[in-house]
Amino acid sequence: MTSLPSHRLAIYVDTANFAPMLEVMDILRVAHREGIEPSMTLLHQKEQNIPGSIQYSIRRYYAQHPWVADDTGMMVYHYNPSKPKDNYLEIRYCTTGNRYCEERSCSMCKQLPTEDCDGKMRTVDVFVFHFTATFLHQFVHNVKLSNRKDEVLAFKHPHAFTKVFGLCNKKRNVLDALLNHSYHGALENIFVNAKVHELLLYSLDCLVDEKEEGFTCKFLADERGRDAIYQARDILLQHIGDPITIKELSRKVAINECYLKKGFKEVFGTTIFDFYQQQRMEHAKYLLYEKSLSVTDVSALLGYSSISHFSAAFKKHTGLKPCDLLK
Repeated sequence: MTSLPSHRLAIYVDTANFAPMLEVMDILRVAHREGIEPSMTLLHQKEQNIPGSIQYSIRRYYAQHPWVADDTGMMVYHYNPSKPKDNYLEIRYCTTGNRYCEERSCSMCKQLPTEDCDGKMRTVDVFVFHFTATFLHQFVHNVKLSNRKDEVLAFKHPHAFTKVFGLCNKKRNVLDALLNHSYHGALENIFVNAKVHELLLYSLDCLVDEKEEGFTCKFLADERGRDAIYQARDILLQHIGDPITIKELSRKVAINECYLKKGFKEVFGTTIFDFYQQQRMEHAKYLLYEKSLSVTDVSALLGYSSISHFSAAFKKHTGLKPCDLLK
């Protein structure tokens, strides 16, 4: 296999895009189950930033370490009544399980993202589709606004929101088609624009209803609120061996305890305590099995006051005794 490009996710900055790296990191944070974003290599990217047209970027990454994630979508409705020209709707997706082949002359897969591809690298694929208010106006200029979907397209819905969702088969099929097609030139533009319109239709159809928009916790609709929750997650991971109280955590991220607990549960689907325990036990499995550390050492490294407390927590989480993982 040829050497991989040197673009690292942690330091890659795309100055041509509307929001450099923010949208990519946002969807990757939500999609990744284990909380820690592994280092990833950018294999391929394609983008279009034509003013007044559909703006999009497609990035394909190779994860250096095992990546456990759900296929995830996110809709961002940015609404600012004082600056209507800045309003936009953005749809982001993260999908996994495809393969990438670096050999452009490969006759078997031709770089198609299929399970039959002989490419050795399973990819994490990130899509971002950016729609300005001016672009979306074409769909609503002669429509009587009768429901929430129309209001969103017309930027008449009065509250900004972010909505995270799983991917149904029809969305996943469209995303795979964007990676899998063989069109070039003008035909490629027609094909891509048609597929992006499909995604817009399916996303609005599935996500926006009359009773709910965005996160239940309204402060998460604001980027700063979401960032505080992600920061809390990162601090927990930094304190794997040095437990931190929720009160201390709330002070570090400048959010009251109630907001922190509710926001964390909504973003990550679990309580702060359960998330922290899961991460500690996953790290314990790594130290026991991969590093061959003793149960005593692992217990101490994870901040347990006694080996018995650690062993009980480990068995509750994994169903195994710590000594079962020792090589």
